Amino acid sequence: MAVTPPPVVLAARGLTRQYPGVRALDGVDLTLRAGEIHALLGENGAGKSTLINLLTGAQPRDGGTITMDGVEIDPDGPGGAVKAGIAAVYQEITLLPNLTVAQNLYLGREPTRWGLVHRSRMNQEGAALLRRFGLTIDASRPLSDFSTAVQQLIAIARAVDLSAKVLILDEPTASLDTAEVQTLFTLLRSLRDQGLAIVFVTHFLDQVYALTDRITVLRNGRLVGERRTADLPRLDLVAMMLGKTPTAESHLSRRPAAGIPAGAPLVRAEGLGRRRLVGAFDAELHAGAVLGAAGLLGSGRTETAMLLFGVETADQGQLVVDGKAVTLRSPRDAIRLGFGFCPEDRKLDGIVAGLSIRENIVLALQAKRGWWRRLSTAQQHELADRYIKLLDIRTPDAEKPIQLLSGGNQQKALLARWLATEPRLLILDEPTRGIDVGAHAEIVRLLENLRDRGMALYVISSEIEEVAAYSDRVLVMRDRAPAGLLEGDSITPAAIVNAIAADHHTRGAA
Repeated sequence: MAVTPPPVVLAARGLTRQYPGVRALDGVDLTLRAGEIHALLGENGAGKSTLINLLTGAQPRDGGTITMDGVEIDPDGPGGAVKAGIAAVYQEITLLPNLTVAQNLYLGREPTRWGLVHRSRMNQEGAALLRRFGLTIDASRPLSDFSTAVQQLIAIARAVDLSAKVLILDEPTASLDTAEVQTLFTLLRSLRDQGLAIVFVTHFLDQVYALTDRITVLRNGRLVGERRTADLPRLDLVAMMLGKTPTAESHLSRRPAAGIPAGAPLVRAEGLGRRRLVGAFDAELHAGAVLGAAGLLGSGRTETAMLLFGVETADQGQLVVDGKAVTLRSPRDAIRLGFGFCPEDRKLDGIVAGLSIRENIVLALQAKRGWWRRLSTAQQHELADRYIKLLDIRTPDAEKPIQLLSGGNQQKALLARWLATEPRLLILDEPTRGIDVGAHAEIVRLLENLRDRGMALYVISSEIEEVAAYSDRVLVMRDRAPAGLLEGDSITPAAIVNAIAADHHTRGAA
């Protein structure tokens, strides 16, 4: 006997949003039903944030319709969306830590008496509201007194009290530990059972299958499909998010070195991790070998690099360099050890847009030497000209502002910055993202040359076929924990996808 689906609360049809030169959302549909938790998934740039912005009225839509309970709505801002029954809670909690819990719960709608805020009533009603959500706390205390998890629950309580039809949660578990996640899930299941339609945005596949009833996948601003969670195998979900199902064979020829070099590794991570950031992982980095890191967005790939370069400090495990345990308290410590790091977002964390190509290239070497041992202008020009020629950076001269270069040439300039320090270990996070095909191939060839010349490389990439082609080992990450290790002939795109989609975490050494 066919089961009648729950009634539709919200129906978005053909939603479109155009930015200059980019169609961020292209005719996307979304159907939310009462008493369901609906996962909204997709890789970086898929359109999830844009869709949320249109639903909540934070941005105007260029096309499409939104209906609530069959009636078309057109929110003129987040306030209008709340009045229509749509509320959102974001990863970065938007409450005010300097105010009390009750003041945050009733901000803009405080109970009054004789024209003044009725504080005692507000505190009593706030405490009663929170008890409905399983929180027994003093609502008169400052919000800053409470943990991130409790603040997240308070934000949800406020959103539900404001609007009890559709609740949108954008990465609500990103900063929570396992016990806190379970507390949140208990609350969300309770709200689902009360008939709310809940949108759950996350990068954690295990959480999707543990909590949600239905899944919508976006890719490149378009709808890939909607499925019932119970009917969608993990492997199929990963394929939907990536856009294809990689086969054992790749169109890229595999070009690894002749096995892992003999001898002790240059760098060894032993159970390295940080609570709320990434689970304990093992990794061995050898001179003349590439350790690749693969996984979906949010899987923990970048977080491993942050620990290896001292951007974040580990609170478990140890890092061993040249056979000796070391503690990295900052990137400065990593640079002293001969490490280099090209971050994922080259515009935000990499280039200094207002400086010239020359100034960007010499930056890391000057920091390593210390400002009291300044490179002369002649030395800077010699260094910049040498790497512009070596890496074929397309520019008329080294004094051109780096922000005027193409993405591929900016990436080469960042590589030049670290090569100038003569690193023993080079960490590269998405080195080929957002560059043209020609520059892409040049970067890959450069990585292979650096490996063949004896450099240790740790390369993070969402391009599964690419990472399979040049890696000697691949550390697969999922849900901010290691999901497996592949090496030698076992490295294929299909094997990487299977590890990402596996049902259980497997802690492995890399």
